[in-house]
Amino acid sequence: MSSTARISPLQHSNAEALNVSQQAGTYLQKNGSTRGPIALPYLSNLESTEQWKTYENLLYSCLRTGDDKAAHSCLEKLAGRFGAKNERVMGLRGLYQEAVADGSSELDQTLHEYDKILAEDNTNTPIKKRRVALLRNLSREVEAIDSLVELLEASPTDIEAWAELSELYVLQGCYQQAEFCLEEILLSTPNAWNIHARLGEILYIAAAASQDQIGSLAESVRRFCRSIELCDGFLRGYYGLKLASDRLLNALAINNSKVNTAPSGDSNSELSTPSAQTLRQLSEKATSFLAESTRRSNDNGSDMPEIAAVKELLKSTTLAQQR
Repeated sequence: MSSTARISPLQHSNAEALNVSQQAGTYLQKNGSTRGPIALPYLSNLESTEQWKTYENLLYSCLRTGDDKAAHSCLEKLAGRFGAKNERVMGLRGLYQEAVADGSSELDQTLHEYDKILAEDNTNTPIKKRRVALLRNLSREVEAIDSLVELLEASPTDIEAWAELSELYVLQGCYQQAEFCLEEILLSTPNAWNIHARLGEILYIAAAASQDQIGSLAESVRRFCRSIELCDGFLRGYYGLKLASDRLLNALAINNSKVNTAPSGDSNSELSTPSAQTLRQLSEKATSFLAESTRRSNDNGSDMPEIAAVKELLKSTTLAQQR
């Protein structure tokens, strides 16, 4: 089995997912025997946790590429090994049922099954999360938010749930609540550069409807700077920094605002708005990095969507300067 199958399927490109799913048949035949649900310390040398993780990753890849038969075989292997009542297996079975469902009526039936399971055991976290995902898929975001809030009351350190709740709040235009969710994640993982960048993006989006547009944009700039500080070469961070710094410069010019000096005295006072000179320097630094990234991608023949977005941003900036 290729080492790609052991990597999280979230990191696979479409081509990699297809390649992994094509290996499923061979892997299933080679590992035909399935042991009963026994404790892990008593496993023989022939099986390992890595083997069962591979089955799970194969399940994801097969569902992604439409190989439902192989996905079902992987699911049955896991159920035979760990038991049909294992919470993780139950969550995977729910995922499979959602993937093969034919129309909203079957999805509603799956949702009903989730409700029955939770009525018997309200602590089944994988089923709770599948239920939230299904509600979102059915465009019932408000119910999904309520379910996530209930889940987080029982498990307030669930980073995945906070991230999902933040995205649902963004869909509803509730930007302050979305920011709060990401700040909860940063309490647990303060060096998560991608979360800082996402917080910067939400602040950037919210600035248009904010009564304090300049304050929101200034905080957005700071968040993007923090993401770059934590992860040098973070393309998404530089992209956001370019957008936020340029927009803040324009907002300051339109409002004819005087840039505040650094606050003194009370340490709890709000941070000052970056100076126009600082913003121009940040914009120039971001532009330089983005331009270099596009040059490297051209040399390597890379055509990632992120690079295409960067090229479009640089092109629009050049046109705006020419006008």
